[in-house]
Amino acid sequence: MSKAGRKALEEAVDSGNPELELQDKHIVKIEDLPGLFSMEHVTRLTLSHNRLVSLPPAIANLANLEILNLFDNHLEELPVAISSLNKLRILNVGMNRLDTLPRGFGSFPVLEVLDFTYNNISEETLPGNFFMLESLRALYMGDNDFEVLSPEIKNFKNLQILVVRENDLVDLPREIGELARLRELHVQGNRLQVLPPEIGNLDLQSSKSCLRLDSNPWVPMIADQLLLGTSHVLEMLRNQSYKFVYQRHLQTNAQYPPKNREAKERKISRVKPQLA
Repeated sequence: MSKAGRKALEEAVDSGNPELELQDKHIVKIEDLPGLFSMEHVTRLTLSHNRLVSLPPAIANLANLEILNLFDNHLEELPVAISSLNKLRILNVGMNRLDTLPRGFGSFPVLEVLDFTYNNISEETLPGNFFMLESLRALYMGDNDFEVLSPEIKNFKNLQILVVRENDLVDLPREIGELARLRELHVQGNRLQVLPPEIGNLDLQSSKSCLRLDSNPWVPMIADQLLLGTSHVLEMLRNQSYKFVYQRHLQTNAQYPPKNREAKERKISRVKPQLA
């Protein structure tokens, strides 16, 4: 760890500051931060832009932690103990090398924002209780390896932002239409050909809403309306002619567009770090 990192940690210990900012301090091991896990008063811990390869179970000692930012590290897994942080509201583990989330991950009682953008996670590697995170307001899971989303996503009753761009999605569950509070939906850069008609029931047309659909191999009916704007797509989803097209598409078991495997293999999250 750099001298600047040690100085920042020492100052936090001396001042009793509940917000500990240790981003971009060349930290490779948490063990390089002596006394960190005894700082129970800390409510915000920022360790982004470092070179951490692991997170010890002792992270659970920070019982008052509300915000944990681990963006842009070399983490390949998270400890099961992380879900013991009962006050955690915001967790950012984006831009790492995670293939899975730990068992019991869905037991955070007040987690509102979860960001695991740009990792290697898929529907097969989510823990069984993931969809019990009913307090979630924003879920960022773009640039991963999802091909489908579970219908259990309907359990996220408080979700306002859902970002699943740049995955391998070939289908969206109709249950997304049950997310009454959803105001942002980002599905660009997938393998989607159709949208469930239920998405047309969501409030995604107001000035404070956002719907991103570009860079998908849509059926002509959607592609044509998208040229006119997303509001035209939403209106089309509500009409009977589209519902017929949607049902026919499902029944014919249309062939899915191929994956862009070459692009996936070039991802930084696939490359093992070279540590000094």
